[in-house]
Amino acid sequence: MNQGTRDELIGHLAEAVGSVTVAHPTRVAIDGPPAAGKTTLADELAVVLRDQGRDVIRATIDDFLFPRARRYSRGEYSAEGCYFDTHDYDALNRVLLDPLGPDGERRFHHSAYDRTTDAALSPPAMTAGADDVLLFDGVFLLRPELIDRWDLRIFVSTALDKTVDRAVIRERRVSSQADVERRWRERYIPSQQLYFTTVHPTDHADIVVHNDDPQRPAWEIRHRGCRVSTA
Repeated sequence: MNQGTRDELIGHLAEAVGSVTVAHPTRVAIDGPPAAGKTTLADELAVVLRDQGRDVIRATIDDFLFPRARRYSRGEYSAEGCYFDTHDYDALNRVLLDPLGPDGERRFHHSAYDRTTDAALSPPAMTAGADDVLLFDGVFLLRPELIDRWDLRIFVSTALDKTVDRAVIRERRVSSQADVERRWRERYIPSQQLYFTTVHPTDHADIVVHNDDPQRPAWEIRHRGCRVSTA
C-alpha cells in the first residue's frame, strides 16, 4: 500500500497507462461507486497524459444508458434495476470498446444515449490513433460483460457512507437532501453491494485507489503485470 499526495497518485497512474503495450488504443476503466471520485480522477489523469503528448478520449458510462422507462421498470429506488437495467453494454462494446480493441478499425462513437431527449444517440464517428488512450469512468465496469475489454483496470474505493455525504453536496442544487439520501441508501448502495457480492471487482482491478481522503489518497497494485514504481 502506498500513500501520497494527489499529484503523486496521478503521476503513478499516468506511469501505469504508459506501461501498457498494445497495438491499439489503450482502454482504461476507472470503476467505483457513485460519488467515489471517478470522474475527477479521470479528468485529472487526462490532463497529465495530454501534457505527456498522448491523445486522450474521455467517455463515461452515463452516455450508455437505456431509456428511462427501462432503467426504472422495477421502480425508481430498485437496486436490482440499477444493476441489471441501467446500462447498455452491447452498445458500449459495439460502438466504443470493440472498435478500439485489437480487432477494431479504430472508428468509434463516444456516446449512444442522449439524456435530454431520453433516446438513443448516434453522433458522428471519430477515428482514434493507435497510441490514443481511452479514459472511461463509470460504475460496474468490471462485470462480465466488460471485463475483457480493458487494457488497464482502476478501481476507486471509498466507504459507501462517505459517498452519501458527497452526493448530498454534489446534488444539492437539483435534489433535496432527503431525496439524495433515499436514492443512495435504497438504490445505489445496495446495487454496489450486489456488485461486490457477485463480481468482486477489486479482485479484477490492476490498481485500487483508496479515495476516502482525496488529497491524501492511498493506492495498491493488485496485478504484477501493471508496472508502477512505488518510489
